[in-house]
Amino acid sequence: MKLTILGCYAATPRTLTSPTSQVLEICNHMFLIDCGEGTQVQLRKNKVKFSRINHIFISHLHGDHFFGLPGLISTFRLLGRKKELHIYGPKGIKEAISLLLKLGDSWTNYPLKFHELTSPEPQSIFEDEKVSVSTVPLDHRIYTNGFFFKEKPAERKLNVEAVAKYKINKAYFQNIKKGKDVQLEDGRTIPNTELSFDPPKPKSYAFCSDTGYYPEIVPLIKHVDVLYHESTFLDSDSKLSIKTKHATAKEAAKIAKLAAVGRLVLGHYSTRYKSIDLFREEAEAIFKNVELADDGKVFEF
Repeated sequence: MKLTILGCYAATPRTLTSPTSQVLEICNHMFLIDCGEGTQVQLRKNKVKFSRINHIFISHLHGDHFFGLPGLISTFRLLGRKKELHIYGPKGIKEAISLLLKLGDSWTNYPLKFHELTSPEPQSIFEDEKVSVSTVPLDHRIYTNGFFFKEKPAERKLNVEAVAKYKINKAYFQNIKKGKDVQLEDGRTIPNTELSFDPPKPKSYAFCSDTGYYPEIVPLIKHVDVLYHESTFLDSDSKLSIKTKHATAKEAAKIAKLAAVGRLVLGHYSTRYKSIDLFREEAEAIFKNVELADDGKVFEF
């Protein structure tokens, strides 16, 4: 599982910082999460292949989370894209994008599929044989979702020595990988645990930005391997976080602790602070395993 931070700062783009956008690589998928202004430039800087992006997840319709989307859609067209592009986001995103394409007479020459979200409850929005994606309803000034990405359990690994010992026919190998026991011709049943090894633990990632302090998400992200949680403000500016429905680094750490996550990645920083290290210091007082997102930073889990 690989996470590339394209942008992780709040509000407006600057010469040295970009608004929210990131790429999650999991199970041979390359998912784009949010698409703030300048995302396609950041994709090029980080050498991310445009052609591998087939699914884009937009948390909400504030500009610093989706104003880069029309340009990216247009660039895909100019690059001669033919594959379907799936966009998951709040109701209204289809109307917004379609109007720009209409006014510019620049309809895509590839299928553009919108999946508009309206439910205040968590829902499954993508699934294949390897990974699933569901929404995490958040508490912001407008309708906003986080996203929970989870690998599905892989097949068990065949214990070659054990199957050779019992002279098990190859015809049973697939069933063994699926966790089934094997009955020998002499009537003995060999338990699957003797014939195979546990697969790697499925990895999971939760993206939660933008949101106020919202403990209601804890059951939805319990024990997630990696949690990206916004930390727009420090606790000294908690009044601003309440007013704008954003979170502090301290509150992000509280959520991480309550949910018993493996690792917390902070982001969506306000640029009012002199150093993002201040966010780590505040969060680590509550939750120890803290990472700082930054533009261009790559995490491999």
